[in-house]
Amino acid sequence: MTDTASKTSGRRIVLGHTNYGKSDIRLVKVFRNPGRHEIKELRVDVSQEGDFAAAHVEGDNTGLMATDTMRNTVYALARDRLTGSAEAFGVELVRHFLEAAPRANRVRVSMVEHLWERIEAGGKPHEHSFVRAAGERTAEVVGDEEGNFSVEAGIDDLLVLKTTNSGWAGFLRDRFTTLPETDDRILSTVVTSRWSYGGATDLDFDRLWEGIRRRILETFTDHYSPSVQFTLHRMGRAVLESFPEVERIHFSLPNRHHLLYDLERFGMENPGEVFHADAEPYGLIEGTVERSAS
Repeated sequence: MTDTASKTSGRRIVLGHTNYGKSDIRLVKVFRNPGRHEIKELRVDVSQEGDFAAAHVEGDNTGLMATDTMRNTVYALARDRLTGSAEAFGVELVRHFLEAAPRANRVRVSMVEHLWERIEAGGKPHEHSFVRAAGERTAEVVGDEEGNFSVEAGIDDLLVLKTTNSGWAGFLRDRFTTLPETDDRILSTVVTSRWSYGGATDLDFDRLWEGIRRRILETFTDHYSPSVQFTLHRMGRAVLESFPEVERIHFSLPNRHHLLYDLERFGMENPGEVFHADAEPYGLIEGTVERSAS
């Protein structure tokens, strides 16, 4: 922290933690392979931390990289260094900024990858036409001048649902409780997940992300769920058991309630077929599954 030499009520006023960067850099790269194109779409945020006190306190911008330069760097490095996973590209960006920005001693690059799938045409995947896929892929790389790195990946906005094999019973009841117990309900949630690879920067991140996503989805289907909490732990445990590269995984799972609609007032039966998809308010279940220290 930097002392501004000002005093209020006998206590010095100081500058606390600062960082700055460029956000919402929207990057699309087309890989024009002969006869078959690939596409990658990223939304990139860059943040630098370091010795920025002079800029804040004295108005001295010496040694500060312009955020416009950060944006241009992302596009320029994408030409030759975005050749595979978002995580690997993030490592390249962090290393570049640590070298190119003299006052930065720690850099964070966060990315959201919008996924695209090939459109089926004539019974086969089209060579250069795509449709937006479900969910988003996330990646975050942090590095410092000491050579320490951390790599995190994840999933956003992945809507899943199963029509049975779930319940909610045995919970606390008091005078304000109106929810009936059930052993057969629709379970639906929007998966947001983050997992950590620790300091490894040379993993096969594409293979890992695809495998972890697949393991999460498989585990969602493979059991009777007495609660979202139970399913959260089961999915996290399955990922850690299957992928030793992962140190911990966090889930945020909103409970997207589907309520059986009352048709009796119309003289009609509703044998578990017609539901109202309720948007708000909703339950939110969050938790982390991790490897123990010993």
